[in-house]
Amino acid sequence: MNKSILITGANAGIGKETARQLALIEETELIYLACRNLEKAEIAKKELIEITGRDIFKIIVLDISKPDNVKQAVLQLYEPIDAVIMNAGGTGGKTPEKLTKDGVTELTASNLLGHVVLLDELILQNKLNNVALFASSEASRGIERVGIKRPDLKDNSVDEFVSIFDGSKFKGNFDAYQIYGWIKYGGTLWMSNMARKHPNIKFISMSPGGTRGTNGMNDLPFLKRIFLKHIGMKLIMPLMGMSHSVEKGAKRFVEGINNPKFKSGIFYASKEKVLTGQVIDQNSIWKDLGNHKFQNNADIAIHKFI
Repeated sequence: MNKSILITGANAGIGKETARQLALIEETELIYLACRNLEKAEIAKKELIEITGRDIFKIIVLDISKPDNVKQAVLQLYEPIDAVIMNAGGTGGKTPEKLTKDGVTELTASNLLGHVVLLDELILQNKLNNVALFASSEASRGIERVGIKRPDLKDNSVDEFVSIFDGSKFKGNFDAYQIYGWIKYGGTLWMSNMARKHPNIKFISMSPGGTRGTNGMNDLPFLKRIFLKHIGMKLIMPLMGMSHSVEKGAKRFVEGINNPKFKSGIFYASKEKVLTGQVIDQNSIWKDLGNHKFQNNADIAIHKFI
């Protein structure tokens, strides 16, 4: 069981709920709430203490979209942590296609690059003992029933992944709703490659499923956001097995780091036509996810921006 855990994006939604559930486990001794906004983090910490009755939360100011800030945040950890849950992300704000100073799109920065830097720094400084969990998504292998197409790569080469991460592959047709899945695909492959590079640590990619009550859709265009978040997720999608509560989504993360049945290097998510229920190895749905060459190429490509 992991005694100390760091969670990115922990002040709201599924990150906050994950912190709550972990705090209710007796063996959990310390939870770092890694958030970019100190004021919101302090409010979340106070609420979590009141809800759980446990004062085991510490705040780390961390903006996952800014690698330099991530590196500084890791320096605030004076003792190694047992687990890290890389949850922060979303659809990249109002300008998801805009390039950051590191050369990636804002969509890539918030969903992948910052977490790569975080994990690299934790390992480099010997500050991660047991397990790393990356919040992936069924979008990374396509969700046909909600109109998200499977990423259509030509050869999964290093250059092709670079073009995904810097947005040049999409040129004038940058649809963050679709490209989000491409970024998560690259991140999932990266995690599987990390598992082979560092066999002493467990690396899990886990989708929370179609989770209601998250902030991931807040940056979508107004009409699409209203339909998906307030109509689709709450009324239509539950009937289709396409959405569940934030509690169930967070439970996947909690079990992902604590349950030994989950194996390193594997991407776990819902069965093919739903976004709820039991999680399975996604390689059984799409063999590309288990391709070692593709995994290595994604890893090399994202590190070109660091």
